[in-house]
Amino acid sequence: MKSSKISLRKISKVALMASSTLFFVACNSSKNTNYEMADSSVAVTEEDYAAESPTKISSNREMSRAKKDIASGAVMNEAEMYYDEVPQNTENYQKQIENKFIQSLKEPLSTFSIDVDNASYSNARRFIQSGQLPNPDAVRIEEFINYFDYDYKNPTGKHPFSVSTEISTAPWNEKHKLVHVGIQGKDLDYGNLAPSNLVFLIDASGSMEAQNKLPLLRSSLKLLLSQLSDNDRIAIVAYAGAAGLVLESTPASEEDKILNALDAVSAGGSTAGGAGIQLAYSLAKDNLIKDGNNRVILCTDGDFNVGVNSPDELVKMIETKRNDGIFLTVCGFGMGNYKDYQMEELSNAGNGNYFYIDNIQEAKKVFVTQMRATMFTIAKDVKIQIEFNPAKVAAYRLIGYENRMLNKEDFNDDKKDAGELGAGHTVTALYEVIPVGVKSEFLPSVDDLRYQKEDKIKESYTAAASSDELLNLKLRYKKPNEDTSNLIVNPLKDENIKLEKTSDNFRFSAAVAEFGMLLRNSEYKSNASYNQVIALVKDSKGKDSEGYRAEFLKLVESCQLMSK
Repeated sequence: MKSSKISLRKISKVALMASSTLFFVACNSSKNTNYEMADSSVAVTEEDYAAESPTKISSNREMSRAKKDIASGAVMNEAEMYYDEVPQNTENYQKQIENKFIQSLKEPLSTFSIDVDNASYSNARRFIQSGQLPNPDAVRIEEFINYFDYDYKNPTGKHPFSVSTEISTAPWNEKHKLVHVGIQGKDLDYGNLAPSNLVFLIDASGSMEAQNKLPLLRSSLKLLLSQLSDNDRIAIVAYAGAAGLVLESTPASEEDKILNALDAVSAGGSTAGGAGIQLAYSLAKDNLIKDGNNRVILCTDGDFNVGVNSPDELVKMIETKRNDGIFLTVCGFGMGNYKDYQMEELSNAGNGNYFYIDNIQEAKKVFVTQMRATMFTIAKDVKIQIEFNPAKVAAYRLIGYENRMLNKEDFNDDKKDAGELGAGHTVTALYEVIPVGVKSEFLPSVDDLRYQKEDKIKESYTAAASSDELLNLKLRYKKPNEDTSNLIVNPLKDENIKLEKTSDNFRFSAAVAEFGMLLRNSEYKSNASYNQVIALVKDSKGKDSEGYRAEFLKLVESCQLMSK
């Protein structure tokens, strides 16, 4: 006998109280036929069945099939009974293929775009706090590292950011070195902030009705409103089955009007994300503030399913908009149908940043504590290129940034898009390095060449190769309203600093990287352990005024328990 899984809210409570085994009998076949439950006075009509079923039965064929299932005496136990619609987990993450070790003798250049996103960390926190380890593909190590601020020196020269470097032993592999690169963005004076032209683009589709979606979204945007000045302007676009204008561009001083418009947005329908994005950008362009902060803030679970909805189509559409001087912030909400990969792609295409908001405290971090870093761009298309000295470095590996890698020729190409840096923001990157002369299982083995010798390559070394320089660090960036890049060059020497003598910045970022490798079960984790991560964190928490590092320690301890 085939079990029939039916959602009948009106009878479920009575049914379970009466018996764990339920028998349904069809009494007659007319339209108003009642389906009676054995040993119970509760009756359910066809209209009730259609209204309460998750599939909202509408066709005669579906109703006929339902009658047959019920009339046949289908048995349902408690485990099979559906009281409400059962959410299907359709979360989507891009497959992550870790960066491998590369021989510096053959490929001395490593080029990548900075990444200021940190959605991966807060999304993984949601998994851990619910009692499960995150999907390995949901773990982007660079976003874990960059979730935290670091105490780098403030910029003092003509460039809008400073660069700090440090090198010591890799905690998880004592034979290897770890290179730490830190960027500190210049802060802005609150009293002289350029006015903002913001468009809230709100996903109001049926998938957004859960408490951790649209209600949390409203509360989050209200926090941002509290940080704006009278010179700023707000517009609101909502989209479900179709996109619609909720609020014309309005001065932030008209707080009641804006709040009423926010509260009027309700969830329902399918998701016409493409149409919403087009309308939001059009509105932002119509109200563009010259030399101001023009930005669309997209709030969604990423489940676009009407109109222009494929990732490639949406990305192409947003790429055409970024030349108008309008930036994009993507804020993800919810679980179950969360489309992480799609939202990251959109933020990358729109000269933007990407956050996952799992609770109101994260909303405060994004929209209050770090509002200037989130909303105000001080440098765009920021690229890093490192040339490793093959006389010192046998091989190197960039930890994370897998989807931010660039070709070496992209570094000097000002048409090539890259990441943006917000005011006061920090960006950190780590390289694991195998020194020359060290035997390592990770050194790729290649047969000798027939037509050339390695010694011939070494004969071409410059005088700098024989110096104590380990690498040469170069950065390119553009000012927000310019199209020509600026160059920064910074060589790094290996000063043989012991791990315990390094800065809190170095040790804490190393601990976060090691934690990420454990969650991903990285083939390069070597001797990494939760105990070592915990020890490093406890020794490098620093000021931690907001408690983010203390919270991180609790997450590591939770994962250690779950891993057992």
